[in-house]
Amino acid sequence: MTTATAPAPPATGTLQIAIADDDQDVREFLERFVPVIGHAVHSVAANGRELVEHCRRAPPDLILADVKMPDMSGLEAVEAIARFATVPTILLTGHAVPAWLEKAKELGVMAYLVKPVTEHDLAPAIALARRHFEEMQALRKESAELKQALEDRKIIERAKGAVTRRVGVNENEAYRRMRKVASNANRKIVDVAREILAAEETFHLMETLDER
Repeated sequence: MTTATAPAPPATGTLQIAIADDDQDVREFLERFVPVIGHAVHSVAANGRELVEHCRRAPPDLILADVKMPDMSGLEAVEAIARFATVPTILLTGHAVPAWLEKAKELGVMAYLVKPVTEHDLAPAIALARRHFEEMQALRKESAELKQALEDRKIIERAKGAVTRRVGVNENEAYRRMRKVASNANRKIVDVAREILAAEETFHLMETLDER
């Protein structure tokens, strides 16, 4: 699955919500009630394929989708959408089935509502799904930043070793010089480190020419 980008939360707190259900009465209820609780209807679809196309044109902030729909199920649609956008989803179902509940969890579905959905169910479910989604995104960002910091440290350490060998200084002095170069150029030290490693690779190729 490719990495997808999450839509930025609206500044006003209003969510653009995509609706998908093959039951016209349910669609009309959701389309009518979503604005009542302070959100906006992004799009309305009668099946999963329509939902995917609506989300492809412009990702919504949240999806309300029936699990069972013709042409493409809600789960299949959510899986397809996840390939190009990260959108919190609430699934609607006549009854919860353990098999698809596990699949929904894997796809990052935030919640599910058992039909018939009422006004009292919808507002708290949306609020809860949004909060869980934001918490999950924050954890993913923190994890990605930590991973990137570790990767940067490895690159800097390798570059520091190259400077030590090439310039004939100890590691502390090598690091100080790298920081100085980065500061003078108003750049990140990891970018300087990457250039050092690229240059080191070029030197290595030149030094081995006579051996070929």
